[in-house]
Amino acid sequence: MEFEPVIGLEIHAQLKTESKIFCGCSTKFGGSPNTHTCPVCLGMPGVLPVLNRKVVEYTMRMALATHCTIAPVCRFARKNYFYPDLPKGYQISQYELPLATEGWMEIEGTNGARRIRIHRIHMEEDAGKLIHDEYQPLSYVDLNRTGVPLIEIVSEPDIATPEEAASYLRAIREVLRYLDICDGNMEEGSMRCDANISLRPAGTSGLGTKVELKNMNSFKNVQKGLEFEIRRQKVMLERGETIIQETRLWDAGRNVTVSMRGKEEANDYRYFPDPDLAPVEIGEEWAAEVRASLPELPEAKRERFAGEYGLPPYDAQVLTSSRFLADYFEAANKQFARPKLLSNWIMSELMRELNRSDREIEDCPVSPGNLAELVRLLDSGVISGKMAKAVFEEMFASGRSAQSIVDEKGLVQVSDQAEIESAVDLVLSENPKEVAQYKAGKDKLIGFFVGQVMRKTKGKANPQILNDILKTKLHG
Repeated sequence: MEFEPVIGLEIHAQLKTESKIFCGCSTKFGGSPNTHTCPVCLGMPGVLPVLNRKVVEYTMRMALATHCTIAPVCRFARKNYFYPDLPKGYQISQYELPLATEGWMEIEGTNGARRIRIHRIHMEEDAGKLIHDEYQPLSYVDLNRTGVPLIEIVSEPDIATPEEAASYLRAIREVLRYLDICDGNMEEGSMRCDANISLRPAGTSGLGTKVELKNMNSFKNVQKGLEFEIRRQKVMLERGETIIQETRLWDAGRNVTVSMRGKEEANDYRYFPDPDLAPVEIGEEWAAEVRASLPELPEAKRERFAGEYGLPPYDAQVLTSSRFLADYFEAANKQFARPKLLSNWIMSELMRELNRSDREIEDCPVSPGNLAELVRLLDSGVISGKMAKAVFEEMFASGRSAQSIVDEKGLVQVSDQAEIESAVDLVLSENPKEVAQYKAGKDKLIGFFVGQVMRKTKGKANPQILNDILKTKLHG
């Protein structure tokens, strides 16, 4: 029997607010353990939470950007469970009345564009962090993260393959970063993903027994974890074994999932409305104000880049994959309006150097204006393509302008026809044997002659003019 996977993702995104969701403690990552805490986030008796308005606005931004319906009234609930990193014995989340429901995100699926429905988006607080001692049977609790604001984005089980799951996760991260409400850093835990997966007979509409996967801290691990789980469940079903509803952890070292615990249901958490927090009313005026503040989103920007700049779909996709990269391209194009030429340089030389140095575009030492200047020098024939690449490497290393490097190194390309012709004549007179061989049919010797002329001109001869003169002389 053939089986097909049914996948849904639960994405937790840490919001980029300066303070926590219910108190004034810092959300900054990397502080000494238990220094970003207060009686409220430590759950001391007698304290009361106060909702951070910015958290609600950021959640609304994500809801509107993903076509969700915003509820006129939403309410916080207590999610009760006991764990050492949860000082109150419950987590403040949302249950019956979330902030947003019924949205969608379009992705490039296995067989073309697909729409993945979003079931809900709600606000909640993060728990703390357990640190396990490598040498002793001890664990330590760091509560700095306790109370950090999160949104949970829950998809419908519309995802059909591990590749689509990774594509959807990237699309969500892209929007979060465009909105500037989450940095999307999965390694630091500011964006986390749990996956629910089941298998069913191909072509049927029912749902199999659901398994939850946790501990997948990269796009690659989400895809690999789901691929393993599909294989594991398929083997079990083919043997006639029963799939157990459980939570499993992805072990990236062994590339396997391992059982963690039985899967909880909603009633295991004994949700009830939090008596310390009033329902949140979201009027039409507030929603309209947030909608007006939304930036141009990735899909709209891609369409504009293709139309306004005449870029191929692939270029538009790459350049808009980051809001900062798209802004960089547009800033450079304002300085020198050759969009395709700039796109080529950004996607090749610039992105290669960024990847090599492990930098983001925000930290790029080559400014948009300096890149535009380099491309202008190349396009006008002042420098050759080979020179331009050498100049760019120096620009990236030093942050200097293209013109200053060209002037300092004397890299101006020779385009004077008479000067190049003189060099060609000299090379041909010095190499009569190679000239005879070329005329006898050894066409590949053209490269030898080009190299010799370039040596005479110290690499400065205009390649196009040089080739034209050489072919005229050799075929004359």
